Amino acid sequence: MSAENVTTPGRQIIALINLDDHLTLSINQCNFQDRQLMHFKNGMQLFSAWESNKLNIVAIISQDEVLASSGITLFETLKKNGLANVPFFLIVNHFNSNLRSLALNAGVADVFRLPVKEPNLETRVNFLIEHWHSLKNNVAQKTAVSYKIPTDKRIFDILFSGLALLFLSPLFLLIYLAIKLESKGPAFYYSLRVGTGYQAFKFYKFRSMYVNADQRLKDLKHLNQYDTDAAKDKEPAKQAVQNTVLLCAECQSSGKCQFPIYADKVQWCEKEYMDNKKSSAGSAFFKIKNDPRITRVGNFIRNTSIDELPQLWNVFIGDMSIVGNRPLPLYEAEKLTTDKYALRFHAPAGITGLWQVEKRGKGDMSEEERLMLDNVYAQNHSLANDIKLILKTIPALLQKENV
Repeated sequence: MSAENVTTPGRQIIALINLDDHLTLSINQCNFQDRQLMHFKNGMQLFSAWESNKLNIVAIISQDEVLASSGITLFETLKKNGLANVPFFLIVNHFNSNLRSLALNAGVADVFRLPVKEPNLETRVNFLIEHWHSLKNNVAQKTAVSYKIPTDKRIFDILFSGLALLFLSPLFLLIYLAIKLESKGPAFYYSLRVGTGYQAFKFYKFRSMYVNADQRLKDLKHLNQYDTDAAKDKEPAKQAVQNTVLLCAECQSSGKCQFPIYADKVQWCEKEYMDNKKSSAGSAFFKIKNDPRITRVGNFIRNTSIDELPQLWNVFIGDMSIVGNRPLPLYEAEKLTTDKYALRFHAPAGITGLWQVEKRGKGDMSEEERLMLDNVYAQNHSLANDIKLILKTIPALLQKENV
């Protein structure tokens, strides 16, 4: 059994996506008969190779969380492009009954939790490949969405966002040109967010950092303002800063970035982006005054929240609503699959919502309070109540995401 990315025409291939070294070694010990293993860094690389080389892929094994970019989001993308007629397996770190239901309802063939037992994986993969044509009709091929935005609310969203985009189009053009003139790279970027019914979508913003922001870290260590009290920790701290050039502490355990944001083929770390954006709040591990990774235009659009304006496009195309529960990053949504919190996903994702109004009255608000208010909104939302919230929180429509 070969694990090379050079294949014989017509040979059956098991595509492996995003696998770390340890899992790769484990899978190489499995007996998948005469099928070839072919490795891909991500779904984009798989899609490109599958289309251009007409690969005979008979199964896909992806290592990622259920709601992450190489999880059911990738599977849904393959389905939309007619490439999901083979069993799709997920290997995850975090798992529970709700996540399992989400995956199986989306059409994933099976989910394995790390550490994987090789005999179980080998038996299951071989069996489903051999019997897939007779079994696939019994595998649910539906998404878990149980909520649809009411017609009156959708009409309001289209009119509101459409008019806003129209009137703000000169500003969009000026910001676009300013970003492009100051630095190379795309003017927009997107990160994946989870909204209604746990559906992931591309969440758009204006770019405010240089495209090589992560690489610049190694050249900026001397500017670090991390306020450690113990000078004796200087060397360990220095080593830790060096490590963040590649992966932060939260990502090192998995061996890959868990917080990716994208712009064309460029990728950043969203955690780095958000930590940097919260520069006014206490000590950060890598905090720099007048951070040179942020462009001058980027500093302006962050401070004025203009970087958030492209979310109006998300509203216009139906990913979000003007009023709703804030869509969450994948790594946060994965933690909210219990019955206590899942209700928030049975309401539209929105630019502003109930907890933003409450925060303005109460000041600091705990995460638990925010989540409970999200549930309250899901139970009681209506167009009339949405309009009341908008009238109370017009400034909140363009507020920063970390409010």
